[in-house]
Amino acid sequence: MTDVTPFSTALRERSRSAHSGSEHAGFMADLMRGNGTRDDYVALVAQHWFIYAALEAAADRLQGDPIAAPFITSKLTRLPAIEADLAYLIGDDWRDRIEAVPTTQRYVERINEIAESGWAGGFVAHHYTRYLGDLSGGQFIGKIMSRQFELGSNGIGFYVFDEIADPTAFKEVYREQLDAAPWDDLEAERVIDEVLLAYQFNTDLFVDLADAKAAAA
Repeated sequence: MTDVTPFSTALRERSRSAHSGSEHAGFMADLMRGNGTRDDYVALVAQHWFIYAALEAAADRLQGDPIAAPFITSKLTRLPAIEADLAYLIGDDWRDRIEAVPTTQRYVERINEIAESGWAGGFVAHHYTRYLGDLSGGQFIGKIMSRQFELGSNGIGFYVFDEIADPTAFKEVYREQLDAAPWDDLEAERVIDEVLLAYQFNTDLFVDLADAKAAAA
């Protein structure tokens, strides 16, 4: 009898190189190595606002969908924390002072398209890519940004999940939900392809941020 690879395992293995490529993109690598500036960090937080505004609006739209619903929880909600971070980092007029770079615009358009079409698998793909990353490497990133830019606990609320006491256990349950999702082989492939697209958006976003920084120099 042939063992069937759990979907969450196949997803992780198939996206491993894309995930690594996104993490090591020049702009993010510079930030992590201490070669970035506070303005670089602020620029990244600003792009997060556009992305999570779209993603969490999609969650609101799809919360009644039987496939999407198990993944949606207020424990993951990031938008209020991002807005508080931006108010601290930029000022109360932050909404007037941020702008989506081209990749972020395409990223948001894709999430909106998925939500409007009601494609639960596509939503889960983006949900997985963002939030499980936030609960993994994101925790490390928050600590580094706090230390580098002497932020203390301010301006890094995005990386703090107060309602999730055990991120590892939470991620294990999340992967069990991925494995329990009732999609067939064709849909599973579509979801994996969408995860790969999400990672590509992340990588391209870092390129855009690096280009914007170079243009402003």
